[in-house]
Amino acid sequence: MTLPKINLREPQTLVRAILGLLLVANLVAAIIAFHLMGESPADLDAQLTAARAGFRAAQQHLNQTKSLSGNMDLSREQGNLFLSSYMTARRRYSSTLGSELNKLAGAASMKVGLLNFSLPDPIEGSEDMDSLTITASFVGGYAQLVKFVNLLDRSPRFLLIDTFQVEPQPKGDTLNATVKMNAYLKDVKEVAQ
Repeated sequence: MTLPKINLREPQTLVRAILGLLLVANLVAAIIAFHLMGESPADLDAQLTAARAGFRAAQQHLNQTKSLSGNMDLSREQGNLFLSSYMTARRRYSSTLGSELNKLAGAASMKVGLLNFSLPDPIEGSEDMDSLTITASFVGGYAQLVKFVNLLDRSPRFLLIDTFQVEPQPKGDTLNATVKMNAYLKDVKEVAQ
């Protein structure tokens, strides 16, 4: 049995060859279109679901980061407002704090005794803030002392009481009070007086 000789110049042979090539091309296109050689539609669906979940997680993380950034900005603003409102200027601390304590004692009808300021001590971790210890003595009655402590607590100078000693005087209802408190100083440029 011998194979017939193919003559490409005959129209029937040429049409059959073109149809064969089209058939092969359709088969290749079907394989590519239906992923018979690659990933299945279920695999692609699983990848799409995973990608969507990853996108949602990334978007949620972005929203949390934006929220934290907004909170940090608000905290920075409030911190700067606190520092400018309650910290005492380093350059004029003795006159500012002395007049504040005299004003509070006068408002509470107390007599001011000795006012002693320590040297400013730099606060570790801060480049422009110092702490200061104030020892002050006052004389007055119990009601005046309570009023003075209340006014001291509401003072715009941010004075923190460290120790508070009270001794009665031999005569009457008068008390001697010695208060040791801490104040905080900041550079003049950043403090509104």
